[in-house]
Amino acid sequence: MTQAARSVTVRIMLQVALAMASFAANSLLCRIALSQTSTDPAAFTIIRLLAGAVTLSLIILLRKGTLRNAGTWQGAFSLLTYAIAFSFAYVNLPTGTGALLLFGTVQATMIITGLYQGEHLRIIQWTGLLTAFGGLIILVAPGIHAPDPFSALLMAIAGMAWGVYSLLGRKQGDPLTATAGNFLKAAPVSLLFLPLANSIDAQGAIFAVISGSVSSGVGYAIWYSILPSLKATQAASVQLTVPVIASTAAVFILGEHVTFNLVIASVAILGGIALVILGRKRG
Repeated sequence: MTQAARSVTVRIMLQVALAMASFAANSLLCRIALSQTSTDPAAFTIIRLLAGAVTLSLIILLRKGTLRNAGTWQGAFSLLTYAIAFSFAYVNLPTGTGALLLFGTVQATMIITGLYQGEHLRIIQWTGLLTAFGGLIILVAPGIHAPDPFSALLMAIAGMAWGVYSLLGRKQGDPLTATAGNFLKAAPVSLLFLPLANSIDAQGAIFAVISGSVSSGVGYAIWYSILPSLKATQAASVQLTVPVIASTAAVFILGEHVTFNLVIASVAILGGIALVILGRKRG
């Protein structure tokens, strides 16, 4: 490998790491805002979407793009559903559990959709899929460390909505421009939730702005800029690190505990999905 090629590889690896850290930060920032400030989930969501819309629009316009006819209402509705369910779920969910539920449901939604559309899985992929679903059952099964059922359901809804959003994004020519357009459409509609926004403080608002503008806006910009350099299996595989990053950060920043159930569920879910992804690569 030449020096130039090595430099490109290192740059891509650093960008991937930064993008995954940004995605994990969304879970962490939301949980901090809802557990350590007086900001409620409706207010957090509205500010996050508005900040994301402004940041992504500026990124597109600065690179001399256009936002005319960008995004779709289906994409905007999926984005809004994800953002609202995500925030309300994190009122009672630990960071790591929420990230794992979100990620697992996103991948499950996309895999099941592929099956519905006629995609065939090999035995190793079926094994991975069943293992991942088993991990989800372990994660939400009743017990002393079981997450709040309603919050877990909301996060599953958020995951399904983001899975649908990702599937819709495959049909867009420029995913970053489409994402900016979807944020622009979803942000004003999110104002319908203002009656539920009864509490907000400066610190919580700052976390929401960072989540929308940096973790979402800049994070998506970095991710979509490097996607052309990654194979589909690589792009799917690296996202396995997001729940791990979120869980680890929550231990050190929020003092959250890593339970035995969470460890077992994480291994089953992430390992199972990895088998599906790698099996597709070899099939």
